[in-house]
Amino acid sequence: MTTTRQTPLRAAVQDAVELQAVRKVHGCDDRAVTALDGVSIGFPRGTFTAIMGPSGSGKSTLLQCAAGLDRPTDGRIVLAGVDIGRQSEKERTRLRRDHVGFVFQAFNLVESLTAAQNVELPSRFAGRRVGREQVADALAAVGLADRAGHRPSELSGGQQQRVALARALVTRPDVLFADEPTGALDTVTSREVLRMMRMLVDQEGQTTLMVTHDPVAAAVADVVVFLKDGRIADRVPLGRTPDGGDAAEIAARMTRLEA
Repeated sequence: MTTTRQTPLRAAVQDAVELQAVRKVHGCDDRAVTALDGVSIGFPRGTFTAIMGPSGSGKSTLLQCAAGLDRPTDGRIVLAGVDIGRQSEKERTRLRRDHVGFVFQAFNLVESLTAAQNVELPSRFAGRRVGREQVADALAAVGLADRAGHRPSELSGGQQQRVALARALVTRPDVLFADEPTGALDTVTSREVLRMMRMLVDQEGQTTLMVTHDPVAAAVADVVVFLKDGRIADRVPLGRTPDGGDAAEIAARMTRLEA
């Protein structure tokens, strides 16, 4: 029996996200700018990938295309087992809602709502019912079980970002996309959030892609993908050494790319 509807094949595919010869060009004619230039890469399930590169290297464009927020000019993207290039905008919106979580530098919390209400809000807007137990589990997963009734003004910056993490995770997404998630945090708070993200990968198997400019943040990942001029310049597996060696090596590679 054949069917025209694509459904996520969670158990059948190894990569949570796969890009095949992806190009993204902004503008046209003499004003055309190539943001991604034939990028092919897979992101295995249950892994943590950091994406780094000089300004204008295509980091955010890669994230947006991989998450289905932007359409590539050429190439193929498979997300949660679905070729998103063959989907309508409505279908892609539904796929993102059901299978993707987002965390950004800005916390984007509603000040008048409690932590629990903020976690629940996007699902409510999407017309989905998220039970109290799901919300409680999401907050517990990020260490905020006792802060469910607190409003953002009653939480530290790190706690607010962890609420944003819980909001992204409440629907159990296939992939968590994070764009500079620690960019607005101080050093101590950044480490707290990064430790939580690492724990979610190790204990919950949460596939995570994170764009960052910070070598210390990138060092918590399993692998760092370096971009330059819209192409993959390097791919470095990490050992997450306790002496900070990974961060130093990442910083050195970034310096060489920028030179």
